[in-house]
Amino acid sequence: MRKIITELTPLSDKDFFYLIDRTKDSFTFPVHRHKEYELNFVENCRGSQRVVGDSIETLGDYDLCLVGNGIEHGWEQGECRSSKIREITIQFSADLFGEEFLKKNIMSPVSELLKESSKGISFGMGTIMRVYAILRSLTEKRGEFERMLDFLQLLHELSLSDDRRVLSSSSFANVTSTSDSRRVRKVQDFIEKHYKSEIRLEEVSSLAGMAPTSFSRFFKMRTGKSLSDYILDIRIGHATRLLMSSIMTVNEIGYDCGFNNISNFNRIFKKKKQCTPKEFRELYQRHQILV
Repeated sequence: MRKIITELTPLSDKDFFYLIDRTKDSFTFPVHRHKEYELNFVENCRGSQRVVGDSIETLGDYDLCLVGNGIEHGWEQGECRSSKIREITIQFSADLFGEEFLKKNIMSPVSELLKESSKGISFGMGTIMRVYAILRSLTEKRGEFERMLDFLQLLHELSLSDDRRVLSSSSFANVTSTSDSRRVRKVQDFIEKHYKSEIRLEEVSSLAGMAPTSFSRFFKMRTGKSLSDYILDIRIGHATRLLMSSIMTVNEIGYDCGFNNISNFNRIFKKKKQCTPKEFRELYQRHQILV
């Protein structure tokens, strides 16, 4: 069975963060995971591919991504032909900021950013251009205290980004989707436990103590997704995890994740991931090594 390599990062207990700035002509390090947070900026990378959880995307000239909570990630050569790929990687400990510090009002946006990174976050060009000067400043040889202040400013700017997006599905990343609504949380917990079985609207609306039509509107307003789309996303997330980590056949995985029709599984998977389950497995395995 193929497994994801666990990297031992150079970050020490005495480091505020670890930074490396390098220029290279190829991406060679396989998909991997580590407990530390990682912010990775890459330029001159058009045609390369980024893997974060069950997200695989082809990149343009620039990429800025934040990952945390041990989610799998890596960059692959793909169709990139540049011989001057620049990569700035910043790693910092998961316990760098104490729980009480992150509870302070001023740190609330950063706290939310770090939580989101459990599924990987990609930042748009607007944010990249806004923080580029800070990234460049961090690479310069100056006093450590000044660099620490730059780092905090960088996290602050990223936390205010309005063009960031989450990359991996919650079920793949083993992150529980939560809502501030008790009714929605109850339904989400039910779906997570019973996604392999048929789930009826009448059943979950009854759990919430609402009429089906009213609950459908309420659920979409609170989660941004229809109930059917939410269930499909949960099933597809679990399916991608099995495609990556198990030797089960595509058909076995489809049935195991609640799809009673394999052609329907293939169609929905391709719509969600822009490739078939078989193609996803082959693509993901190209980024891995045997351990």
